[in-house]
Amino acid sequence: MTEDTAKPVRKRQARGEKRMAELLDAAAEVFAEQGFAKASTNAIAARAGASPGTLYQFFKNKQELAEALMARYVERLEAAHGEAFAPQDPRLPLPHLVDRVLDPIIAFDRANPGFHALLADPGVTPELAEAKRPAQQLMFSSLEAIFLQRAPGIPPARLALTVTMTIHLFRGTLPLLIAAEEKDLPLTTMEVKRALIAYLAPLIG
Repeated sequence: MTEDTAKPVRKRQARGEKRMAELLDAAAEVFAEQGFAKASTNAIAARAGASPGTLYQFFKNKQELAEALMARYVERLEAAHGEAFAPQDPRLPLPHLVDRVLDPIIAFDRANPGFHALLADPGVTPELAEAKRPAQQLMFSSLEAIFLQRAPGIPPARLALTVTMTIHLFRGTLPLLIAAEEKDLPLTTMEVKRALIAYLAPLIG
């Protein structure tokens, strides 16, 4: 392939990648508003300013689109977790640790409400539920490492339960954090952190 013929191919590829990104962005918005089960490919295509036929050029169905979106979320989540779950000084006061861990994750979840919609929606298929597993395992293993660092003698069963409880407590507050207006976010965030600190203090405080 000559340089002259390669340029149109690269342009078509760039246009295709741009269109796929637009469809994924639209899917994230529609899933966040309607949930996975109620969302339709027609609504997603319309939100992206594309025809249903264009959507089907890239994704066979809603399931495949959601799986691609979940893969993109996991990649972005790993970047957010890299900041949130970097090795911490075990002597760091618990409130400061909670700040360092939660602030990047809250920012991620507010910027990606479709991710929470896919995680929380009970109507997702078993295949999509499996696609969520890397994100869930990433959070679990990261918290486990931090807790072990601060409480090395904690029994494995207690450690696993504490991590699970922490994740569920935080997820339970996510709708409040995602829906909060900017002016209300600091107070809402502070209350979420107070609840988590109160739970964690006896063990890793």
